[in-house]
Amino acid sequence: MHAELETLIRAKYPILYIWATEERRVEDVLRDIAARRHKHLYGWSITEGVFDLSTVKPVPVAPRVREPLQVLDYVDSSDDAAIFVLKDFHPFIDSQRFPLETAATVRRLRDIATTLKESRKTLILLSPVVVLPPELEKDITLLDFSLPTLDDLAAALDRVLRSARQQGSRLRALHLSDEEREAILRASSGLTCTEAENVFAKSLVLTGTIDIDIISREKQHIIRKSRVLEYFEPNADFSQVGGMGELKEWLRKRAHAFSERARAFGLPEPRGLLLLGVQGSGKSLMAKAIASQWHLPLLRLDMGRIFGELVGASEHNIRHALRVAESIAPCVLWLDELEKGLAGAHGGRSDAGTAARVFATFLTWMQEKEAPVFVVATSNDIRQLPPETLRKGRFDEIFFVDLPTEEERAEIWAIHLRKRNRNPDDFDIERLAADSADFSGAEIEQVVISALYDAFDDGRDLQMHDLLRNLTNTVPLAHSMRDEISRLREWARTNARPASSCGWLQPWELVSES
Repeated sequence: MHAELETLIRAKYPILYIWATEERRVEDVLRDIAARRHKHLYGWSITEGVFDLSTVKPVPVAPRVREPLQVLDYVDSSDDAAIFVLKDFHPFIDSQRFPLETAATVRRLRDIATTLKESRKTLILLSPVVVLPPELEKDITLLDFSLPTLDDLAAALDRVLRSARQQGSRLRALHLSDEEREAILRASSGLTCTEAENVFAKSLVLTGTIDIDIISREKQHIIRKSRVLEYFEPNADFSQVGGMGELKEWLRKRAHAFSERARAFGLPEPRGLLLLGVQGSGKSLMAKAIASQWHLPLLRLDMGRIFGELVGASEHNIRHALRVAESIAPCVLWLDELEKGLAGAHGGRSDAGTAARVFATFLTWMQEKEAPVFVVATSNDIRQLPPETLRKGRFDEIFFVDLPTEEERAEIWAIHLRKRNRNPDDFDIERLAADSADFSGAEIEQVVISALYDAFDDGRDLQMHDLLRNLTNTVPLAHSMRDEISRLREWARTNARPASSCGWLQPWELVSES
């Protein structure tokens, strides 16, 4: 980012928009660039007016210039070869929310864009949020300030340790070996410098040293605060997923593929897989089980939240989310019901153009990514996915998860009974499996739960007749989705691998129809 920013300034790009939360780090970079290019560096905020940013401690220059139009006039009239950094300028150009209040400011920015191009001045808008009015799309270049490098984090660690040693005598003898230091920095990757400094200080207060477990927990909290990424505790393994023998075996062979031993052997890191199938068949559960089985962090990317209200925000949301995922790799990135993200992009707050750009960004990343991020995408409706999603090279494999066979249903019944502290041997599992044809794994689970409610209400333990009664009273979703499932099976027969070791269901109709 440092080199790109300097190139744009040298090329006389008139207005740059830097999307960043860490003002201090951006200012340090700009100070270095300004010094090398022999330019002055000025800052502005609505509270401080114009000030000299050439030194770490700002020096007031024009403290009364606080209004947005005033500072734009100040920039336009300046004869200096300079970089002007306007902090938190986004409310003054938010024409979608305040069209009348911001019209003059947006117009003024357009007016000075041409004159800036012909001068040695660069205007930079620095903000933690993206507000890019349509009128300014062609005049402003948007930059997403990347997360700190390991060198940046090392400097942050040194600052915290230096401050701690000055304030606490018990920490003066604290020494980190090279191995410990490297482990701490890698555990901190994905954090901003500010977040890293905070968690380093927290760890020192709690333990007197830098504890990697504390850093990991803090990172989980930060990811949870993200608008588009969620951290999930992997709480299931393959033993809790019924059936899918072929898929489990495929995954088992790749469990150690992220190791250096695999690299030395010549193996590439696995890229990911797409799970297509019937609703409730266990696709989401399998995503969680993969992370648990491989002992990797599990991040869920919410495609619905990617699409922001503001022009330009959606593309940067997806880039930021993917960058965070890469920063904590190796990890599993889970995209649940991918087709719903597409559908949400076509209505409400986003348009089809935004959706196309967001998915183009994601698909390009899938094709070109080098970080060991294993993508698990799930979908219930192949018709809503763009054809380029299914192209070879995006995913290592596409698996079709069908309704469970009778043998797999027996396994699923046993899993859910055991999960609720019941011995499967106390029930006629073979009859339950035979009577639950066309039931998905999720529907079998709900039958068990409903039967438990009945038994609990009667003040006794769960019995076979509770399960059979609730089974009889449940109509599986497959009956109302007969045509959809048949179409999905026909497509999968020639375009995907079966997840089940039992192979494709034959004939290509629901079991109850045979």
